[in-house]
Amino acid sequence: MTSDSDTTLDAFLGGRLTLEQPRKGYRAGVDPVLLASAVPAQAGDAVLELGCGTGAALLCLGVRVPGLALHGVEVQARYADLCRANVARNGTYASIHTADLRALPGDLRALSFDHVIANPPYFDRTQGNPSAAPDKDMAFGGDTDLVDWVDQATRRLKPRGRLTMIQKAHRLAELLSALDSRLGSVVVTPITGREGRNADRVLLRAKKGGRAAFRLTAPVYLHDGPAHLRDGEDYRPEIVQILRNGASFPTRD
Repeated sequence: MTSDSDTTLDAFLGGRLTLEQPRKGYRAGVDPVLLASAVPAQAGDAVLELGCGTGAALLCLGVRVPGLALHGVEVQARYADLCRANVARNGTYASIHTADLRALPGDLRALSFDHVIANPPYFDRTQGNPSAAPDKDMAFGGDTDLVDWVDQATRRLKPRGRLTMIQKAHRLAELLSALDSRLGSVVVTPITGREGRNADRVLLRAKKGGRAAFRLTAPVYLHDGPAHLRDGEDYRPEIVQILRNGASFPTRD
């Protein structure tokens, strides 16, 4: 489905959500949907997404848990504008700010949140990775350290508030080193395509003021079997429920 020559309209959650996205550049896929599924939010909670892009994670969460107060921050003006359009298109409400997360506007800094979520760029532009940022798109490769993402998220959390992030597995050590004493009860879940393969992504959850011991959970597999043997999708049943019906992530803290 298309809207104009530069964007497409794409269905998420079995058609319960429609997002306008750039035809070229960053396009939301499975990861923001998984991120949204892992947030233990309840109606009435306030949620902030840092780097909300066109709104995939934030709006998927809003569909899964009605009655949330949704806020997003996006540094790229085009993505922020598309996110606002997607909010209106799907008949919901969210406050979307165009800003660098390192210089949040005062009205947003005055708020605190039950949940902060983020899907930071998977590649660090400062490390010189040539594939980090196609078309200079900050959604692919950022110049903001993970420590800044974690620090700003922690500052915005209420006491006992929850941080939920998804990131490439190769950056887990960097992500863990960005945590400080303000966050505890850390749970890391490896995500891999198939059984027997190394984890490609990790889901990290932490609580502001949490005191529980660090926990590394069993991995979550996205697909059935050790190899792709037939045409079409072969997601595991619990992953299909997340992607099509907005179900919760299969492991909880």
